[in-house]
Amino acid sequence: MAKVAFIGLGVMGYPMAGYLKTKGGHEVTVYNRTTAKAEKWANEYGGKFAETPRGAAEDCDFVFACVGNDDDLRSVTTGPDGAFHGLKAGSIFIDNTTASADVARELYAAAKEKGCGFIDAPVSGGQAGAENGVLTVMCGGDEGDFDKAKPVIDCFAKFVGLMGSSGAGQLTKMVNQICIAGVVQGLSEAIHFAKKADLDVEKVISAVRGGAAQSWQMENRWETMEQGKFDYGFAVDWMRKDLGICLQTANETGARLPVTALVDQFYAEVQAMGGNRWDTSSLIARLENADRK
Repeated sequence: MAKVAFIGLGVMGYPMAGYLKTKGGHEVTVYNRTTAKAEKWANEYGGKFAETPRGAAEDCDFVFACVGNDDDLRSVTTGPDGAFHGLKAGSIFIDNTTASADVARELYAAAKEKGCGFIDAPVSGGQAGAENGVLTVMCGGDEGDFDKAKPVIDCFAKFVGLMGSSGAGQLTKMVNQICIAGVVQGLSEAIHFAKKADLDVEKVISAVRGGAAQSWQMENRWETMEQGKFDYGFAVDWMRKDLGICLQTANETGARLPVTALVDQFYAEVQAMGGNRWDTSSLIARLENADRK
């Protein structure tokens, strides 16, 4: 059993922290910007809550964070009352936020100055993966820190891998989001085409799902996409944040992402339709919205 802190109790962080307590048996202290939510978690799981990130991190062996973006991450780590001010020497900070590789490297260096470890460890699997404890975790950092942290991360994961040095976890998550963007757009166009051609979409999916066209998105989203239901996963606002990171990093590295850039603009159109909180499969809505104009 280790002393663990978890900072950020959103739709992902809340169940992730729960698995650290229930599956791992760790002593867990949580922090959330809304204290009432932290108190609710503590009552539900039998853990503790702190008033500040610093208070949560004090005397902990491992400190996790899952917040919104680079600025949020800086705020809860190196900002006033940030967790880095409470880290003890030898502790390891594991960041599950999807953020930039630049901020990962920045915080890695800051942690090393304090004699601590830092692992960028963004996750994939969505809210359902977090609630079921089967997330994929892509890590960047030092091998020694990773080896110590992996058994703890395993509490909420089905796969945990070290992708390389600091920042490599975030870069791998960018690859993940680039893949998803293209697949969802392709599936949206395929379903839209089938409907316009007066095909039975269920029969069509049954025919193609066993071959090369198969994907997680097809298996889990085709039916809700056809029905125009978009409250089953990762929000468009967050996907645009992630794709923005991908496109900025591509600009810095010289990578060319023409499809990703186009899909990002398609998501902007979904936002303009009021779909900010719809899930990423809502790309099909812009196609069908164009039909109604």
